[in-house]
Amino acid sequence: MLPIKPKLCKEFVQIPLAIGIAFLFLISCQGDSEHDSAMLMRQSVEALSDSTMQGRETGTEGEVRASKWIADHFDQLGLSPKGVEGPLQTFSYKPHPPMQVHGLGDSTKMGMALVNEIMGNNVLYAHQAAKTQFWGVIGAHYDHLGYGDENSLFRGEPKIHSGADDNASGVAGMLELARRFSQLPTGHSMLYAAFSGEEKGLWGSNHFCKSPTVSLDSIRYMINFDMIGRLRGDTLAVYGTGTSPRWMELLDACNSDSLILVPSESGVGPSDHTSFYLEGIPALHFFTGQHPDYHKPSDTADKINEQGMLKIVNFVDRIVRKLNDEPEFLFTATKDQDEESTPRFNVTLGVIPDYLFSGEGMRIDGVSEGRPASNAGMKRGDIVIQIDTVEVIDMMSYMTALSQFEAGQTSAVTILRGGEAQTLPVNWD
Repeated sequence: MLPIKPKLCKEFVQIPLAIGIAFLFLISCQGDSEHDSAMLMRQSVEALSDSTMQGRETGTEGEVRASKWIADHFDQLGLSPKGVEGPLQTFSYKPHPPMQVHGLGDSTKMGMALVNEIMGNNVLYAHQAAKTQFWGVIGAHYDHLGYGDENSLFRGEPKIHSGADDNASGVAGMLELARRFSQLPTGHSMLYAAFSGEEKGLWGSNHFCKSPTVSLDSIRYMINFDMIGRLRGDTLAVYGTGTSPRWMELLDACNSDSLILVPSESGVGPSDHTSFYLEGIPALHFFTGQHPDYHKPSDTADKINEQGMLKIVNFVDRIVRKLNDEPEFLFTATKDQDEESTPRFNVTLGVIPDYLFSGEGMRIDGVSEGRPASNAGMKRGDIVIQIDTVEVIDMMSYMTALSQFEAGQTSAVTILRGGEAQTLPVNWD
């Protein structure tokens, strides 16, 4: 089958008019209140997760609509396109075997096709400062799962996956920083990168790093927003803190809102900061944690915590401005788990781990119906502390335990529920 080549057309600009009007009003105001910032981010999330975007799967009409919407908003800020063709940087990927893609054809119907090549677009804009040699990058992926691609955790008929938290929230945070920095520049050049293909395997950010529109040698740092819309309490995960010896000091100095940070040193993780880290660029990834709506149609805008997003954006605003005062910013490689040392396993419990959990064990943040954990009676909030004879103290020991079993076997899994230990029989499937 011929490759899918998204084309911009007049139909795709028919997006919620009120969102654009509100955006134009707010960018014209000086000294906006925090209430206005929070409102604008919520409206951005609502627009990008609207059903007209069809879940924004890479290579579909929904992705094209979203890319046009994002480009329009950057244009309104007066930023300069920094793609290959205007703001767009097109990339292609040939899945093996060919991939089923939903949301093709007439936008009022759910078409489906088997494709041999998928084409998507990064959306790139910049504010270039005259008196500086270096660049900072703020990135967020805008693609999601469409009507439910191979990464969906939803069991049922194809349905639009709105992706409000994942990752309309990250794009909204990036747009808010772009708006602020366009009014009060950081002192150094800024590149804003809305990546596509992240859900498929970091396609867009990988392509950018192989064919950069800004010299990689001039990029001092990369900051990535991915799922920043569900801040619970004040706990915020920050990945990549070991990619520069200065990150933790800067994070502590800028944390005036007393956020409870859960740092992770590794520069490798399941989001776009990884592509930059692998090129020797210090990179941070901000994340408010997974939840039961992750990769399901229920990840909707009404569940977004815009006040939490505001705290995160304010935090990063302070960090970026301080980075301009850094005479240099050194990169350090982190001790990442390589393929040989990472346990391989053929079974899973069918749960979403709580990556913000800092205690011993593996805390469950979501349970998939019909999978081993659900069948055994496990619930959200349970903490797995042992699988048969293997003690579980963290994610690595959890994966090590899983590597011991095969489908069809039965194990005794010990959990903590309400502080009390229970042992449940688990049948691996």
